[in-house]
Amino acid sequence: MGQSSTPSALLRRVSGDNLGSVSGEWSLPADMLDQAARRLRTVALMYAFVFFVASFASALVDTTPSEFDHFSDWGVSTLSIVVALLVAWVTTRKGLSQTTIVNMGMVFQVVGSYGIAMATYWGVYRGLEYRPEHLELAGLSFVAVWMMVFAFVVPARPLKALIASVASAASVPIVFALTMRYGGTSIVLTPAEFVIGLVVPYLLVILMTYVGGRAIYGLGREVVKAREMGSYRLVERLGAGGMGEVWRAEHRMLIRPAAIKLVRPETLSRGGEGAAVTLKRFEQEAQATALMRSPHTIDLYDFGVSGDGAFYYVMELLDGFDLQTLVTEFGPMPAERTISILRQVCDSLAEAHERGLIHRDIKPANIFVCRYGRHVDFVKVLDFGLVKHAQQDEVTAKVTADNVIGGTPSYMSPEQAAGDREIDGRSDLYALGCVGYWMLTGQMVFEGSAMRTMMAHMQESPVPPSQRAEVKIPAAFEALLLRCLEKDPDNRPQTADELASLLSECETSEAWTMEDARAWWTAIGSRKEVDGSDSVERTGGGVPAV
Repeated sequence: MGQSSTPSALLRRVSGDNLGSVSGEWSLPADMLDQAARRLRTVALMYAFVFFVASFASALVDTTPSEFDHFSDWGVSTLSIVVALLVAWVTTRKGLSQTTIVNMGMVFQVVGSYGIAMATYWGVYRGLEYRPEHLELAGLSFVAVWMMVFAFVVPARPLKALIASVASAASVPIVFALTMRYGGTSIVLTPAEFVIGLVVPYLLVILMTYVGGRAIYGLGREVVKAREMGSYRLVERLGAGGMGEVWRAEHRMLIRPAAIKLVRPETLSRGGEGAAVTLKRFEQEAQATALMRSPHTIDLYDFGVSGDGAFYYVMELLDGFDLQTLVTEFGPMPAERTISILRQVCDSLAEAHERGLIHRDIKPANIFVCRYGRHVDFVKVLDFGLVKHAQQDEVTAKVTADNVIGGTPSYMSPEQAAGDREIDGRSDLYALGCVGYWMLTGQMVFEGSAMRTMMAHMQESPVPPSQRAEVKIPAAFEALLLRCLEKDPDNRPQTADELASLLSECETSEAWTMEDARAWWTAIGSRKEVDGSDSVERTGGGVPAV
């Protein structure tokens, strides 16, 4: 792992060998291609609407419409509308790749150009004459507008964009030449007039669309480069906050999904010691997490500094819910499931405390319940960003000093809220008691403003959860939670191992088994399939608090 001893050294680092460019024909981020596909759908629908209004709107109010006298009057418009609606429909199909859809857009650009040119210049029956309404013969038609729209709305590789632009621009001289030859018009242009009036203007349009399209494609490639973090590339942003961003990412050689947490250079450049402290906090979180071997602590794959100066670390991508979302969406949990989850959290905290590490921000949002291999209801503890180590250097001391009352007020121990004494692992156990209270009741132990909540943690006795919960809470389990919420750390369980042992001794009406957990997750999956809910994908991804 690319670790360094000082923040300044990390700031000077650049990423190593990026193992080549991202492979693939398009080499553009998936989200940009997805946006292009959505924009193509919008453009196709607008194309169909404009053609309908221009060709058939008058027929809706005219009792003797002339638009349907001959096929040349209505056939081109009808075919153009049908093609546009077909393109819009295809963009909604889930089986097609984004690249295929964008390639189809290039074809639609050409076909759409011929539709516009035919509607404008094809005059088999009525013919074209030199009349004021035909002043567009010398200059540009709506084909030029159509070409410009595609250049800036649907990205394409420069060569493909150029080919599509040339084919689109050719529609005007080709259709007009056919009209002069077969359309019955009396208009006859000399070769020079034809080239100057119908070819040269579109050569300029081709040049403009190529330059503009190439610039937009280049910006997309710059986005790809900016999203490369060592051997990983960023795919989709999952969350953002005051301390950084979290992205869904892929290893470019292994195609392994991962989550990347990063802090951008502009965040670090707030100046002087503040930047060093921010970077030290991220380095400290990465190092603290990397030390852990508990299966219930999120795995760290790598960390370092990208070429643009963004500090990042790469962690496993999880599929599930954090406890905050889980309780909010599905309601309070039964006591047996709550005990099962808390025992797993204790395993992660026990290892951290043995290493002299205190999490200091245990809360529902930092506890993730997920599918993990063959396991379900598997717990991962996230976000050691405020972790405190027994041995601190000058900068690390500044980190913890700045966050002496850091953490989340609703889950803060009295000693952490007061900030007047050293805290130890028992502070995390107090916070875990608050988490258990939330899981059973769907309510926080104390509520109100941040200051009001911290004062309550220091001075007020909590209402027993059985008085606020709709689920049945065994007396022994309730007594253990209230013991975790004691003001004096000496009256709480003294270690995470002790708390885990006491939790295992709490008798419930029935145990929470693996079969129960699988049944719950299967029901969630079935609900998603039936009603289209995206809860798992939307809340999943292992997104730490940022």
